[in-house]
Amino acid sequence: MTNAARRARLYALYSLLQGICLGPLGGIPCVAIKARLERAKFNHERSTDPSMPKKYLMYISQNYSFAILRPLQAEILRQGGEVKWFVEGKDVNLSYFHASESLLADIDDVIGWCPDAVFVPGNVVPNFIPGLKVAVFHGFNAGKLNRRGREDHFEIRGCFDLYCTQGPNTTQRFQELAQLHRYFTVAETGWPMIDPLFQPIENNPYKDPADNRKTLLICSTFSRNLTCAPHLYEQVKRFAAEGKWRILVQFHPKMDKQIVEQYKQLQGPNLTFVETDNVLPLLQAADVMLCDTSSVLLMFLLQHKPVVTFRNVTGAAHLLNVEDADKVEEAIDYAMTYPVELMAKIDAYCQELHPYRDGQSSSRVLAAVNEQLEADPLARKVEKPANLLRMLKLRKKLHYWKRTKGRKPNMSLAH
Repeated sequence: MTNAARRARLYALYSLLQGICLGPLGGIPCVAIKARLERAKFNHERSTDPSMPKKYLMYISQNYSFAILRPLQAEILRQGGEVKWFVEGKDVNLSYFHASESLLADIDDVIGWCPDAVFVPGNVVPNFIPGLKVAVFHGFNAGKLNRRGREDHFEIRGCFDLYCTQGPNTTQRFQELAQLHRYFTVAETGWPMIDPLFQPIENNPYKDPADNRKTLLICSTFSRNLTCAPHLYEQVKRFAAEGKWRILVQFHPKMDKQIVEQYKQLQGPNLTFVETDNVLPLLQAADVMLCDTSSVLLMFLLQHKPVVTFRNVTGAAHLLNVEDADKVEEAIDYAMTYPVELMAKIDAYCQELHPYRDGQSSSRVLAAVNEQLEADPLARKVEKPANLLRMLKLRKKLHYWKRTKGRKPNMSLAH
């Protein structure tokens, strides 16, 4: 039986059972089947009206989300879909939105708009909004451990229907987790943010053709246990004074404000402190990166450029790691030579991390999502966890306490 025929049959079933599941006799046991029958009804209506464009919500909470999701937005619009954005919390700079981008003001607007899919470059998303919940990640797996001692990149929080993984070294683990939990699927697509990385950025503001010096990019995570910023301040201060390299500095948006101000004071002809929602031009402008355990270093490696790390927790062979601050300058000098043995290790690692260099990861993500949207709504046998405590925290953060019983029939496949 084709999916179209299956959807038609499910629509008929929906019509027969709606009086039971949605009427006064419907109770808590009917919630799961109600969600799936409503999805079947919606898919049937869409299949009988091909002109209905799919709706995709970009759910963000940090400024770096713009660079992750905009390549995906461009692909959706190219294929005739609709895109709207929603901002969780107060950490997003609203001035970063383009005039052409549409922002939904609150959860009521999200529910009213009724997206088919919700793209999330974060860890959690409310289960009380419509749409297939899609994890697109806010970075690569840098080996960071959470408070439970587990790799945070692979932490399953019961929020997503689909994980779009970046490359072989994360796909296999997520596939194993999918078999264990059984309520989500996995598709290796590559990472949308990387799509523009392999295309030269015209008029890159961080390049200076008149300056022949090598460019050093310094990035750091905000975690007190992992950040290199406070430990290398004196070294960077000296580098800026000596002027051997042209230095660009960019920190995680959650970096301690006192540290940020310290580094801003170093600005001058040899050092520029950058605050931006898009690090790609910075990555392209630099010859070598100095970092710690931030996942941004992995994006830099994908350009086949060396990274010097300070007290990196992985001990990986494709990094030039140093434990002593006084050894950092020597390591940077060595990295600037692009040593053959190191570059071979970087090349091998990149094939496992993100083998896609065609700039088409957004297209693969969208194809995987649309395949899920067209799938049999009753195929999945396991429901997502109720996530009561996590959803309660999200409701509090979003100031949303309404029941969602009466929302439009465009719910997640696994609710």
